[in-house]
Amino acid sequence: MLRLSTQIHKWLALIVGLQVLGWVLGGVVMTAIPIETVRSEHHLAKFQPQALPAEGLVGYGQAAAAMGVTPVEATLKSTLRGPLWVLKDADGKSHVVDAKTGRHVAPLPAGEVRFLAGAQYEGKGGAGAPRWFAQPPQEAGRPGPLWAVDFDDAEKTRFYLSPETGEVVSRRSDVWRFYDFFWRIHILDFKDGDDFNHPLIIAAAALTLPVAITGLILLWIRIGRDLRGLLAKRRRA
Repeated sequence: MLRLSTQIHKWLALIVGLQVLGWVLGGVVMTAIPIETVRSEHHLAKFQPQALPAEGLVGYGQAAAAMGVTPVEATLKSTLRGPLWVLKDADGKSHVVDAKTGRHVAPLPAGEVRFLAGAQYEGKGGAGAPRWFAQPPQEAGRPGPLWAVDFDDAEKTRFYLSPETGEVVSRRSDVWRFYDFFWRIHILDFKDGDDFNHPLIIAAAALTLPVAITGLILLWIRIGRDLRGLLAKRRRA
């Protein structure tokens, strides 16, 4: 049992040892950094949206007709740009209509984007020049188009904003990127960072299981040996 456990433990540990180290390091990072900090929630200003007026707004049917879409989902929202209808079609594409005029909402100009980003930011950083992404980077976690505004704070916070509603749809920072690096190591998905059921991670976990089992066996044998040696010394004494 000792020889077999030693061989299994040694050779499998050579294969999965680095990944086990990555899991432990990732676990330390993910438990040490509060998820609220990772999500930059402390940099999102807290404000109460204005109440929607009881009258003077167009219905979702009129808004849908103005856009020429058949929505499968319609949401009336109070935003910094006023009340808006957000209509989602069967393909998942969103269409935004001004709930007061019934007209399509044009994408925000850069100057207004910078103002709205600053209004939704909490912290000491200043807003940089907005950048337009027809196809935003993967870190945004949202399809385009999107506006991005960087703030010159210690964490290099970045806000991604909807070009129609002006809302911050995702927040990123160097803390998030550091966390995401270890998350990808943790799940062994370096492409998208969201698949933790792929064959590689399953194989790594399956190979790690006998390493843990044989490690416990070797520990049990070693403890038994040490106890027997200690008892033998006491008898001789």
